[in-house]
Amino acid sequence: MSEIIVVLTEDTLTDADVQHVVGLHADEDVRYQLLVPADTEHNMLVSLVDHLSLGELREALDAVLGREPEPVRAHETAEDQLAASVAAFVATGARVDGEVVADDPLPALRSAVAQPGVREVVVVTVPHALEDTFHTDWASRAREELQVPVLHLYSGTSRLG
Repeated sequence: MSEIIVVLTEDTLTDADVQHVVGLHADEDVRYQLLVPADTEHNMLVSLVDHLSLGELREALDAVLGREPEPVRAHETAEDQLAASVAAFVATGARVDGEVVADDPLPALRSAVAQPGVREVVVVTVPHALEDTFHTDWASRAREELQVPVLHLYSGTSRLG
């Protein structure tokens, strides 16, 4: 029976992201379960600092102006991100399935990890200045709550969070 690697991502995984994740389990009998939250809520201050720290001025302005995605649009975006990420895994020959989850992914992670055979969680995000610094990011929260290893990768890089 193959083990399960749960992958939580806030955006479409790049080919490099998928290669990094799959490379961690080369020559192993694993299956991947992707979770993509429908991002319907943003903390304005956190979003502002995150965007400014990455030099994303237009996104910072959107955060200040409170331009949050409508729930239906957020779910559609998450569905698109999930489909593209699943396709990237399939292109490597990996076995994968996935689902769109609520804005706060921790309940979905808890549920996923409760399944038999889950070996670890891989969280793939862009850097979040405040959340990463104060350990309130998804990976830090998952490490505190779950009884499996949690690896945090920064999207598009080989850097660990």
